[in-house]
Amino acid sequence: MPQKGIKTYPVLLAGGSGSRLWPISRELYPKQLVNLIGSESLIQSTIKRLSPILDPDRAIVVCGGEHFYEIKRHLEEIGISSDGKVITEPCGRNTAPAILLAILNILKKERDALILVFPADHVISDIDEFHRSLEKAIGLAHRGYIVTFGIRPSYPETGYGYIEGARPLKGGALSIKRFVEKPDLKTAEGYLKAGNFFWNSGMFAFRASVMLREFSRYASALLRDMKRITSGDGSPTTEAYERLPDISIDYAIMEKTKKGVVLPSDFGWSDIGSWKSLYDILPKDEQMNVVEGDVILKDTKRSFIKGDERLIVVNGLENVVVVETPDTVFVSALDRTQDVKLIVNELKRLGRKEYKAHTTVYRPWGKYTVLEERGNSKMKRIVIYPGAKLSLQMHYHRSEHWIVAQGTAKITIGDKTVFLEENQSTYIPKATPHRLENPGKIPLHIIEVQMGNYLEEDDIVRFDDDFGRAGNKK
Repeated sequence: MPQKGIKTYPVLLAGGSGSRLWPISRELYPKQLVNLIGSESLIQSTIKRLSPILDPDRAIVVCGGEHFYEIKRHLEEIGISSDGKVITEPCGRNTAPAILLAILNILKKERDALILVFPADHVISDIDEFHRSLEKAIGLAHRGYIVTFGIRPSYPETGYGYIEGARPLKGGALSIKRFVEKPDLKTAEGYLKAGNFFWNSGMFAFRASVMLREFSRYASALLRDMKRITSGDGSPTTEAYERLPDISIDYAIMEKTKKGVVLPSDFGWSDIGSWKSLYDILPKDEQMNVVEGDVILKDTKRSFIKGDERLIVVNGLENVVVVETPDTVFVSALDRTQDVKLIVNELKRLGRKEYKAHTTVYRPWGKYTVLEERGNSKMKRIVIYPGAKLSLQMHYHRSEHWIVAQGTAKITIGDKTVFLEENQSTYIPKATPHRLENPGKIPLHIIEVQMGNYLEEDDIVRFDDDFGRAGNKK
């Protein structure tokens, strides 16, 4: 258990685009923010299951800048203060820079710390066994080991990396013989039979001082550059962060260190890296179907059908996945859902917006949903959180009509300010500075109708940001 004077910090890695669970998970709203199992998002579930072994209020989350405000909102929703808890990377550079960034951030206020690292988008079903593994890992980390949690394989999975364990150690761990890339089926079957190979979970426990020494020994250039670009009070620039190596913690440290150990664990873990893996862990009906939403099935077996807004009817199919969102329907053979990453790459190549964002887009002040878009017109429902406001902005090529559907709106139009109640409306002419605010205590709902030949974001001139900070930019 923790030694006196050394605090323990959970670090959650919440980067990545979650493309393997497209179309529910997208670049601007990845799977860690989605409610895939139960009523909580994956990041909320990850934080809540840490208690009582770890203090959720001490959790640090590392994420991309585009997810910063939504991560903060998810923490606040479960009673965790987000102040100083969310660290942003200007761009993704894999797990080694992300973990090092968190370590250096923690050591700005601690002389040393015990750190446990968790991906924010994994699922664990046996919480009691998970807690027992945490206690073992904490004890091992205090003895100077760098602990990686190895999951006992239950079948010959070819989509995970493996860790080969060797000599047993006091505390329940094994020394690490080697890390193995994703194997083919025959090799995976051999690993399962051997009994000393474990799935690489991407979860770790270590003392910060120990890990920093290993960075100094095996990744000194990364450590030097990270210290340099994070030495001030501000965040590192995108240009500086992009120059860091795109390298995993396994390649940078774990495959080289003599301090690494693997802790065999069996707590119902899944990284839900595909619709098939999500299907495997969800409860099924008598026909082995997983059904969510408004769905009618006829002669359908061993399938995963997930609806959102529309009725889905499936007839005479087996081993399929059907996932419906407001703007997309994804249909696939159940055992081919790993291919979705290739589909997302194709959408990017084609310039399709569906790879990046949903029809509902989350912003620091709230969210908006595109209801209809045709020709030179677009209709949105805008929801503004209590006390929040949009930036003061202007559009050269479009006008806007605003109708209040719920709440009270404070609206700036040019040099005038008006307050509108439900069922009242106003008009924003082209080339007129305007701002929308919610002065009330309930969410403000606005129906916005845009008219103009240019509806893209580059038509917007912003005089400040969503917090009133000055800056004229497009």
